[in-house]
Amino acid sequence: MPQGKRLEVGVGTGRFAAPLGVSIGIDTSSKMLKKAVERGITVIQALGEYLPFKEAEFDYVLLIVTLCFVDNPQAVLAESRRVLKPGGKLIVGIVDRDSFLGKVYQSKNSPFYKVARLYSAQEVIELLKVSDFKEITTIQTIFSLPENLKEVESVRQGYGQGGFVVICGKKGGKVERTCYYQR
Repeated sequence: MPQGKRLEVGVGTGRFAAPLGVSIGIDTSSKMLKKAVERGITVIQALGEYLPFKEAEFDYVLLIVTLCFVDNPQAVLAESRRVLKPGGKLIVGIVDRDSFLGKVYQSKNSPFYKVARLYSAQEVIELLKVSDFKEITTIQTIFSLPENLKEVESVRQGYGQGGFVVICGKKGGKVERTCYYQR
């Protein structure tokens, strides 16, 4: 990932943030945030709907397997846009509900995914458009069940075949305030 100030919303234990060079993370779980601190992440306990940062502070905001666990995804995207600098990028990683992997996860009796609302890649793209993100691109990976993987799979453009999709949108225009941020 190119240089720039990075934030992960829903950082959890820092599993993704640490290897991606994300230095700041927010999450609601104090227990998970303790593990993120052990991985060198600066953490704040907060909701994605109310990011405790000023406007235009970050070059990148990441939401990796987070959107499916938030109460108000549109508010999280609006807040992410608010804290991004003009030209900054929002990177959303999802298990695509319409993929083979999404179907497997939905059929599992897992307490983790029981509370998740999986989205299709197309639904997330539409949410990004409504939030005024531009230049939306997608890549996909995980073409086999994770337990059958013997090596890292390739990444392909688009979506519709891979179980995991990364959707990237760019913030354009001027910085504006939203009603989601509590001052």
